[in-house]
Amino acid sequence: MAQTNLTPETSNQLEVHGNLKANPDTLTKIFFRKFCKNKLAIAGAVFLIFIISAAICAPVIAPYSYETQDLMKKLVPPGGSEHLLGTDRFGRDLLTRLLYGAQVSLLVGFASVLGSITIGTVVGAIAGYFGGIIDAILMRFVDIVLSIPQIFLLITLVTIFKPGVDKLIIIFAVLGWTTTARLVRGEFLSLRTREFVLASKTIGTKSFKIIFSHILPNAIGPIIVSATLSVGGVILAESTLSYLGLGIQPPTASWGNMLQDAQNFTILLTSPWYPILPGSLILLTVLAFNFVGDGLRDALDPKVNE
Repeated sequence: MAQTNLTPETSNQLEVHGNLKANPDTLTKIFFRKFCKNKLAIAGAVFLIFIISAAICAPVIAPYSYETQDLMKKLVPPGGSEHLLGTDRFGRDLLTRLLYGAQVSLLVGFASVLGSITIGTVVGAIAGYFGGIIDAILMRFVDIVLSIPQIFLLITLVTIFKPGVDKLIIIFAVLGWTTTARLVRGEFLSLRTREFVLASKTIGTKSFKIIFSHILPNAIGPIIVSATLSVGGVILAESTLSYLGLGIQPPTASWGNMLQDAQNFTILLTSPWYPILPGSLILLTVLAFNFVGDGLRDALDPKVNE
């Protein structure tokens, strides 16, 4: 039998080829490798997992009802056996209210961003794919919405309608879709001239199938990043409105109305933990979403080296 002599170079090539076959470098592995290189993004993701889990499990782990008052134990400092994080000026357990406040803030953030991303994606996809007069009409409408001062419109709407979780979600969703629409439009303008889109048109594929089955999956990265960054902004906006008395109303717990309740000057001096706790959670949660958004942007960008 004839023997085949392999040179060292050929042996190395075969070894590398075999390793690639055994351990294919999938897109998922590349994504996680890039994301894990961003330490702030990892820290943000860990914090978000913790705070979301705590909010979901609030009915189980909260020691009291968020409405339960004990006027004999007002402004108890943290560290007690009965009230781990202390009480507010009505004797309500702060740990309980922080947990239920996380439920409200995260629900408003996720639900309103889901709504705004859906509206913005549909509008941007239609404008970017069809172009022409449809694009011009939709983008001029976007310009009109953007020209209205958002904060004044937001305050006007929540003043007209009785504030509540459901109404805040609708208002934030209706006012927050324009940025996504512009982002998606830009992606579609770039992708609609690609070969796979032209091939789909050639074989007679319907426009809406091309939009949502072929182009949209290729534009999903920027949409995910935009959504992640938007959640933090909505949480901050909801907290601001609640702090001004225009958002979630007591006795329902919200990080914003907890801050409003603690704004008394005497409380700030004698019980500083009362405003610090909800304020710190707002700060850390918004930062965590921003860090995760930055990490996702780098991980989903093919131009960023590993």
